[in-house]
Amino acid sequence: MVHAVPNIGTQPASEDDSATGAIRPQLAALIAESAAGDREAFGVLYRQTAGKLFSVCLGILGSRALAEEALQDAYVNVWRNASSFDVAKGSPMTWLISVARYRSLTLRRRAVREVPADIEAEYARLEDPSPGPLADAVASAEARALKLCLERFEEAPRKAVLLAYYRGFTHDELSRELSVPLGTVKSWIRRSLSRLKLCLDNG
Repeated sequence: MVHAVPNIGTQPASEDDSATGAIRPQLAALIAESAAGDREAFGVLYRQTAGKLFSVCLGILGSRALAEEALQDAYVNVWRNASSFDVAKGSPMTWLISVARYRSLTLRRRAVREVPADIEAEYARLEDPSPGPLADAVASAEARALKLCLERFEEAPRKAVLLAYYRGFTHDELSRELSVPLGTVKSWIRRSLSRLKLCLDNG
């Protein structure tokens, strides 16, 4: 029985250490060995998969600090629950990603539990060059172009886009937050993305 969690560090492995080229049986074996308490095998598993899982966490959370926290928690869960992995039910990487995704979504819900009453305040900061989820992703000139395009949107679709891509809301969460049908939310997001692409492409 495993009683302690190996020290896997606080920084994610580099993309070069991701499991892109890892063989499925190898990962399954590493998980099985980790379930038996093999710390060395767990370390290898971490080095081979952390780059990929960190990308998953970062994509959901949009914050490197939160993504690192989610990654760390995910591997703690992997270590403690490695024996629950069943290779007959799915691939090792799919299982690992599901663990990382679940922890990321938990952290995201905690972070957005108190959504600002006026999401337009976030919209107004799109041109702010200081570090942040959006400023990390685009240069200030690109942010200004994005803001100008968003100004052409109706209020409700714009709010949906901001909540989805600045706050990380899912379609279901948007439906509840905005009190509109799920189909309406999906339509807003789909059409808004097409309009944004066209607007940005045309300068």
